[in-house]
Amino acid sequence: MGKRQVSATRTVAAAPEQIFELLADPAKHPLIDGSGSVLAARSAGTRRLELGSRFGMDMKMGASYRILNTVVEFEENRLIAWRHFNGHRWRWRLEPAEGGGTTVTETFDWSTARIPLLIDLSPFPKRNKAAIVQSLDRLSELFPGPR
Repeated sequence: MGKRQVSATRTVAAAPEQIFELLADPAKHPLIDGSGSVLAARSAGTRRLELGSRFGMDMKMGASYRILNTVVEFEENRLIAWRHFNGHRWRWRLEPAEGGGTTVTETFDWSTARIPLLIDLSPFPKRNKAAIVQSLDRLSELFPGPR
């Protein structure tokens, strides 16, 4: 993992295509958000994301706010990443797992931020690492696999 990135990986009992469909639909992001800050997709946003898509989200971190994201990395069923106004990225990488399921890696990458030093000095890397683990927990709960 590069400097100015935090991530976690989990194997989820679903095909990459199933997980990607969830990630490519901004309206479903609150289902997996482990931070508790993603409230809802803005109604005027794109339903199915692709490279270059712009989508707004209603957020809450203390106070409520809105944020606009742009999809900056995209490989169907394998990779999707969006950036915020400051340039930092949220990236999801999906790889078929040996024996079935998908190895999912979520990354918060602030190496691309306009002023990465501000994020270095903030609590966001540590807080986002914990939220990533919780997001992967939630994703695993949505696709529990065979019982």
